Amino acid sequence: MVQGMADYGAEGILLAGAGRAILLQLANPAIGNGVAEHSTFTRRPVNRLKGTLTYVYAVVYGTEEQLKEVRRRVNRAHVPVRRMADDSSAGYNAYDPELQLWVVATLYDTAVTVIEKIYGPLDDDSADAMYRDYARIGTALQLPAGMWPQDRQAFARYWEDQISRLQAEDAGVRVGRGLLFPKHTALWYRAIMPSARFLTAGLLPCHVRVDFGLPWSDLHARRFDRTMRILSVAYPRLPRGIRHWFKDYCLAELDKDLAR
Repeated sequence: MVQGMADYGAEGILLAGAGRAILLQLANPAIGNGVAEHSTFTRRPVNRLKGTLTYVYAVVYGTEEQLKEVRRRVNRAHVPVRRMADDSSAGYNAYDPELQLWVVATLYDTAVTVIEKIYGPLDDDSADAMYRDYARIGTALQLPAGMWPQDRQAFARYWEDQISRLQAEDAGVRVGRGLLFPKHTALWYRAIMPSARFLTAGLLPCHVRVDFGLPWSDLHARRFDRTMRILSVAYPRLPRGIRHWFKDYCLAELDKDLAR
């Protein structure tokens, strides 16, 4: 049976990759600078993560009304995020399709990375279906459909080229480390961050891990591999309602907002 994002996108285990996707986005200097100057990410990390995932869930699972609302929210948030190039900055614009492509690319590559660690390699049909589904996340905003790489092979070339040139600058590193080492957030959030940092570091490319100052060693690598093996056995056995709880919660909250 062909499986795509409609089968995998609701899996709560994808939250394990949230840190990876965010740091890869921040490692792009334009995004890192834009977030540093305009975002409340480090002060309200849970709200921002919930907002991003609500958008993803609404694109894939939502009604037309839900999709229209999340598009409105994202577009409103993007309006002030722009700066002309000057002596101190190369400039940025949240509506830049190249930046939007990179954001969606990090979400897609992270989702595939996590899903394959838990469920094993996807067959070609399922992988192609998932790839097509992720294109919708970008094209539901301003990303022209023609900019999404034509197939998974084209995406792999795009991804390797971007990763090879990716280097986080100071602004992005400050935001990323503020998220990873929070000081003024809820106690429960600070309590889960050691595990979140560990998973994030294990999932990141080596040089990006170094950019953000995340320690790693052979011992870390062995612990990470062991953790993934345990999760690959335990997680798929959880009831579907538990595995998909966060998706259901986000869409229910969106419905409440619409009702108000």
